[in-house]
Amino acid sequence: MFKKALLVLCVLSFAAASFAQDNPSGSKVYVYYFHGAMRCPACYKLEQYSKETIETNFKDALASGKLEFKVINIEDKGNEHYGSDYQLYTKALILSLVKDGKEIKWKNLDKIWEYVGNKQRFIDYVKSGVGDLLKEAQ
Repeated sequence: MFKKALLVLCVLSFAAASFAQDNPSGSKVYVYYFHGAMRCPACYKLEQYSKETIETNFKDALASGKLEFKVINIEDKGNEHYGSDYQLYTKALILSLVKDGKEIKWKNLDKIWEYVGNKQRFIDYVKSGVGDLLKEAQ
C-alpha cells in the first residue's frame, strides 16, 4: 500500500513539475462545452464549431498545456455540480481561468446560440473570448 501511494505521489510530482516547466505562470485556460443527454442538431453543431475553433486557432496553447478543451455531459454522475458552479440552464461554452490550481475567473460565452447559424461569426466570437483569457493567463 505504501509503495503504491509513493508511486502515485511521484507521478503527480512529475506531472506538476512538467506543467510548471511548460507553464511557468501556473495558469491555464479551460474551455468547457457542457451538454445534457438529449442533444439536437444545433447542440452538436455548437460542440463541432467550438472544437474546430480551438483546435485550428490555438494549436500552440493546446500543445503547451496552457489551454484545454473538454466536452462534459452534466448529467453524468459526478458532473452535476457544474450546473450550479456555472449557473447553467442550457448547453453552454464556459471559459475558465485557473491560476495556481484555483479558478479565478470564468465567463459564459452565451452568444454561441445566437451565432450557431453563422459559422464565421461563431468562430470569431469564440476565438476572441479564448484569446482574451489566454492573454490574462500570461
